[in-house]
Amino acid sequence: MKIWIDILTPKQLLFSEPIIEKLGKKHDLLCTSRDYDEVSKLAKIRDFDLVFVGKHGGGNKESKLKASIDRMEKLSRKIKTFSPDIVISFCSPEAARISFGLGIKHIAFCDSPHADAVMRLTLPLIQKLLIPYAISKKEFSKYGINEKNIIQYKAIDAVVTIQRKINQNAKLPFKNNNKKNILIRIEEEEASYTLKSSKIVPIIKKIATEFKNENIVILGRYAKQIENLQKIMSKKVKIVKMSYDGKHLLKNTDIFIGSGGTMTAESALMGVPTISYNAIPNIIENFLVKKYLVKRETNPNKISKYIKKIFESNNNSQKRAETVRKQMEDPIQKLIEMIKE
Repeated sequence: MKIWIDILTPKQLLFSEPIIEKLGKKHDLLCTSRDYDEVSKLAKIRDFDLVFVGKHGGGNKESKLKASIDRMEKLSRKIKTFSPDIVISFCSPEAARISFGLGIKHIAFCDSPHADAVMRLTLPLIQKLLIPYAISKKEFSKYGINEKNIIQYKAIDAVVTIQRKINQNAKLPFKNNNKKNILIRIEEEEASYTLKSSKIVPIIKKIATEFKNENIVILGRYAKQIENLQKIMSKKVKIVKMSYDGKHLLKNTDIFIGSGGTMTAESALMGVPTISYNAIPNIIENFLVKKYLVKRETNPNKISKYIKKIFESNNNSQKRAETVRKQMEDPIQKLIEMIKE
């Protein structure tokens, strides 16, 4: 069987690794992506073979539209030549339109019903949707897919991505000393579902003042974003672009402060004390808060107090995370069963 997998984000790349490992043994795979800095860097780190077609559209609606049209045109020629029997994506608009146009069955994964534009462009066109059990089917069916075509798995996606092997000898941005490592992830600014906010700037300023004797590393996403932060923070903290394996970073982190997305979920399931400043309000973040694996807070003073409390106590994040992980199943097995059907 020929299978086309379209991979658009770092999280999707990591989630795809075990899919490719299991399906690649019996099937002919084509894995595509687009020119997007964080994906291409992570693909190199993970030694991941991707065919790059088209580019990321940036933060502007018109440029997103143009990039998508251009990518669809180039991809459709490649896919017609490859002639896959099935398509797997993570709700890729281009994969949805091309598979629909060429009459190819399409299975998608998704844990982001808050991505309104992407849901509208993909869900009415796909055959089957796999989602985490923490999210109600109704969150997706309202976009035009029948509930009978939505299959839930008893897990969240981070339980798959944190299984990956890492290079323990890879370089890290933390100084090699006995200080605590505080890692802060800046929110996404160019996704269509994001409301730009400056929640994180006062939080960083407070942490830089209160914990100046610790290792503070800020993970930026875009060059302009990093440049602006460097102007605001001067040399008080270390600001780097995401050119590391997130799991390797988190394994060496004493406390993680994230926007509520992928790294927040990974950090929580790995048992790293995790704070979410909730820049991307979503159901998975809410699930992790309810499981006491994530502390949601936006007040800089309260965040500072919480960090002090973590550093001064024996926290049991590892034990709680392990208990939650053990209750989860392998979503990839659900996918394999569906392909067999």
